[in-house]
This record gives sequence, structure tokens and C-alpha cells, in this order.
Amino acid sequence: MFSRIARRYDVANRLLSFGMDVWWRRRLVRAVGKGRPASVLDLATGSGDVAFALARGLPADARITGMDFCQPMLDEAETKKAAAVARGGRVAERVAKIVFRQGDGMALPLPDACADAVTISFGLRNMADRHRSLCEMRRVLGPGGRVYVLEFSQPWRWFRPFYYFYLRHVLPKIAGVVTGDREAYNYLSNTIGQFPSRPALEMELRAAGFANVSSRGMTCGIVALHSGEK
Repeated sequence: MFSRIARRYDVANRLLSFGMDVWWRRRLVRAVGKGRPASVLDLATGSGDVAFALARGLPADARITGMDFCQPMLDEAETKKAAAVARGGRVAERVAKIVFRQGDGMALPLPDACADAVTISFGLRNMADRHRSLCEMRRVLGPGGRVYVLEFSQPWRWFRPFYYFYLRHVLPKIAGVVTGDREAYNYLSNTIGQFPSRPALEMELRAAGFANVSSRGMTCGIVALHSGEK
């Protein structure tokens, strides 16, 4: 499914989120930056937007790896990386250092304790086994490392009727026009509706072995940034 929509994925994200995805990523990068990690794994990196945001927002010597299961999405990330490097400018050198790799989020092809931070944005919903994936994230973190999960959540109660109407009736129609694949965004709507609330996902993080778990809701609660420490 993600292979089918890879080429129009970024355009659809901007349109369907009304541009809020940019602000959500900034909040994520700001949170990651407080820990000053030397190495960051961006899991389910997709077309690389979070990896690029991390490269712009973290110190120049931070090592960033973007990993995804879907090769066509990684191809899009590499195309964007090449274009950014060709344009030059202040962050071109940082972007050039990003490494994109294919990998399964439930069986990461990485050694233990190889990262200071792991980020995953709107990708945990797509893991067939969330617990297994969270355990893998913890495995590749070094002691004191942190995981950051930026994901859709359950909105404030008063906002839910409007939000779910948009998800179920408006979003798939718009996305169908933009990407030519309405069914992919029916899937998106369904996975958002079934995803755990903030307290429930905090419990899943603790069950995977993370400590000092916290979360913060954004945009009427439709998105939340969770964090946990190894």
C-alpha cells in the first residue's frame, strides 16, 4: 500500500493535515534536541521528512539513520536528499550525512545499544506487533537513551464527532483525488480510530521496559508525542 502512494505521500500529508504535520515534527525535534543525542534512528522514516528535520534541528555532528520497510518510500527519501544537497546552503552538508536503510521495525538489523535516541512518527500504528517493535526500539537504545513516538491519538471528547467525520468521509475522498488510491486512506482512517489513547500507549511503553514515560497531546488531542527512557 505504501509503495503505491509513495510518490504523492508528501503532498497528501501537507494537504490532509492542513500543514500541521510540519509543526508536529518541529515539536518532536525540539524534544529530541534537549537530550543532545549523538546518534538517532528514525524508524518508519518513510520519505524522510523527520530525518531531514532532525538534520536541520540537531547539532551538525549528530548521526542520523532513517530506516523503513518500504523501499519505494526510501527511494523518495533518497531523491529528496539528493535534491537538497544539490541546492547547497547551510544544511546541505548535514542532510548529506543522513543514511537511509531498509529494515523491519520488528526485527531491526542493528546491534544492541547502538543509538542514543529512536524516533518513530505515524508509523507505530502500522506495526503488526506493537509490543515487539517497542522492544526492538529499546534493544537498540543505549542506557539512558530515549524513544520518541509521534502518533495519532484519541482527540478531546467534544472534538471527536467532527474529527471522525473528517477521517471517515472527507479525508479518503480528498486523498483519493491526490494520490489516486482512496483505499489506502480508508486504511489510515481505520487505524487511527483503533489506536490506543495516550494513557493506554503509555502503559504499552512501560510494558516494553521503558521508564520515565510521558506524553503530550497536540491539536485538540488528535496527535500525541510520547517519550520513554531505557
